[in-house]
Amino acid sequence: METGLFVSGWFRPQKPLVLLTLLGCIATEMLMGGKPALVEPIPTAIAVPPSTTSTLVKDTSSQAEITQPRKPSDPLNSPHPIPWEWILRTHAEVSETKGAGVRYYRTPFLISPDGVYAAYSRITLQVKPELFRSQVSSVMFVKNLKTGELRTITPTSPISTQSETNQPGTIAILMPVSWNENSQQLLAREFEAIFSTSDMTDYALIWDRQQNRTISVKPSDTAYTHAVLLGWSKVSPGAVLFRAGNIGERNWRLLSVDIEGKTISIKEDEPLVFGREVKNVWNRPQTNF
Repeated sequence: METGLFVSGWFRPQKPLVLLTLLGCIATEMLMGGKPALVEPIPTAIAVPPSTTSTLVKDTSSQAEITQPRKPSDPLNSPHPIPWEWILRTHAEVSETKGAGVRYYRTPFLISPDGVYAAYSRITLQVKPELFRSQVSSVMFVKNLKTGELRTITPTSPISTQSETNQPGTIAILMPVSWNENSQQLLAREFEAIFSTSDMTDYALIWDRQQNRTISVKPSDTAYTHAVLLGWSKVSPGAVLFRAGNIGERNWRLLSVDIEGKTISIKEDEPLVFGREVKNVWNRPQTNF
């Protein structure tokens, strides 16, 4: 499986105005999410990569050689990894010492290209003694840095929308991946899986800030069992790119999917990622809070 795209770049300090307005995210998110507010100051030194990243991706269906992913820390070797190592490590620690418990993880901020919005996710791990009975869920927040308005975005993939919300063994993680170039839409990865099985795949959630609505899409081609979200399509603006295939296969297809779910198999395209990732904004650890 070839999913070697990784966001990279030179770091530079963030603007002071953005840092000050991000402080409001902590208290407001906790009020809406039902958690105690954290009011400690945000660090002054913040590292941010360039706002736009793209890497050429080619269809490898006719190639025998596969490029190995550089960071095998994601179940699907995604270029936008979930905190998989934290999930496994935290489960081991809690199950061995306390047997069960609840732990949280907050992702870095993703600032829109126009500097108006910041998106991040809070991931909840409900630990049970057995990993296959544990559960992972999430919620994504979008903060208007000018007005202070906070919007909550919930996953819309099948596991997330089923009537029984506390299903043991399920994983439903929603994480911001990229804004579009004009900051009007946010692209997020919806990773859905079942613990201790090979059942796992990605959906793409697109949030439109003008209409305040979300839509989830994934490749409609049924000739695969797993899909990996890569980013926005450069060839087809407004569409998203996936790599799709079956576990054990050497050659995975490159697919473009529009907001209506129309899926096209393509030979060459570039996944585009817009926005600035701001790390280390939490003075307290971003985990187990």
